[in-house]
Amino acid sequence: MSVARVTEISSTSEKSFEDAIKQGISRASQTLRNVKGAWIKEQQIDIEGENITRYRVNMLVTFVLDDASANEVA
Repeated sequence: MSVARVTEISSTSEKSFEDAIKQGISRASQTLRNVKGAWIKEQQIDIEGENITRYRVNMLVTFVLDDASANEVA
């Protein structure tokens, strides 16, 4: 049996939504073990004049919790 947890993160990029997503997943994977998926909750942009200056995504990242019995020392 496995148990998962979901945590919400926000990530930004000056390039695109896709780049913001990739950066967010990359960073989450450095901190969280067993990242298994993500759901993009919101997409936002910052605008200056007529130009998009920043792409922002809020995402829910799912990761599987470690099995407690695997961490026990025999």
